[in-house]
This record gives sequence, C-alpha cells and structure tokens, in this order.
Amino acid sequence: MKFRPTDIAGVVEILPELREDSRGGFSRAFCAEEFAAAGLPFTVVQANVSSNRVRGTLRGLHWQAAPAAEAKIVRAVAGRVWDVAIDLRPASPTCGHWTAVELDARRGNAFHIPVGCAHGFLTLEDGSDLLYLMATAYRADLQRGARWNDPAFAIAWPFAPIVVAARDAAFADWRPGSDG
Repeated sequence: MKFRPTDIAGVVEILPELREDSRGGFSRAFCAEEFAAAGLPFTVVQANVSSNRVRGTLRGLHWQAAPAAEAKIVRAVAGRVWDVAIDLRPASPTCGHWTAVELDARRGNAFHIPVGCAHGFLTLEDGSDLLYLMATAYRADLQRGARWNDPAFAIAWPFAPIVVAARDAAFADWRPGSDG
C-alpha cells in the first residue's frame, strides 16, 4: 500500500498496489502492520456498509464525540464518491479546514479519517456503496453532525446534492470548540 498524506494531519489517502494476472486482480484492502509503519495504528472493531442508490446522494457531515470518538477507513466497494474530511480538532492548525478525495471502487483507494475529524460524501454515480472500517463501536448517544453546506467550512462540493436525509439537512452550524 501507498499512503498519500493530505494537508490535514492524519487524513491520508491509501492507494492499493494491485497485482493483476489472467485471472483478474488482487490487492490488500487493510494491513495493520502497514498502517502502523505509516504512523496510522488502527484496530478494526466494527465494519459498516453504506448503500446509496442514486447519484447525488449526500451523507454527512458526521463524527462521534468523546469518550467514543472514532477513526475510520472508508473505501468505495461499488461506484464512486467524493469523500470529505473536516478537521474539528481545536488545537490543530487546520481546525475548520476540509480536504477531499474521489474514492473509486475500480481504483480501490481508501481514506483514513482520524479521531477529531468529521466525514461526509457525495455519490458521483448510481449504486455507490462504501465500506467503513471503524476503530470504535457506534454510539448513537455520541453521534454528532454539522450541515453539509455549513458556511464555516465552505466545502466546494462538485455539484449540489439531490438526496439529503432530513436529519443531515437539519444539523446546526458547527461552533469551533464544541463537540457538535
């Protein structure tokens, strides 16, 4: 695997090393040793799948508050999404900044999003599904969010979403230093 850092500490694109032959291809999706060697120690405690029927589906912006703040690795297993991470860590020099990468099931790339960052995505084609590897179990009572179009972030989405859950659309503006 190759690890491509972004301008936000700990937010890293993971690029697989695909080996192909007459049968097809093989690549490693996760290796704890390689992640640790890249400075991203990660233990998987839960795996989730997000299925999205139509292009233009937006999910986010989500994070989980302490004491169950979560790191995650996100990978498209079908289709393509524009995946966004937002730094919410008050002591970070990039607090309030965002970065994005296109996750493509055909490329097999993934996105590591550390504790203290929000996450969201916009599907770029019908039938786009994501696999989440989670370092912390889900806690509904600690789930937090900010609106996808929150002016505090000014995220340059590639196009306006078509489908947004009422809950995601109703999130309040993010306040620096808050847990949501």
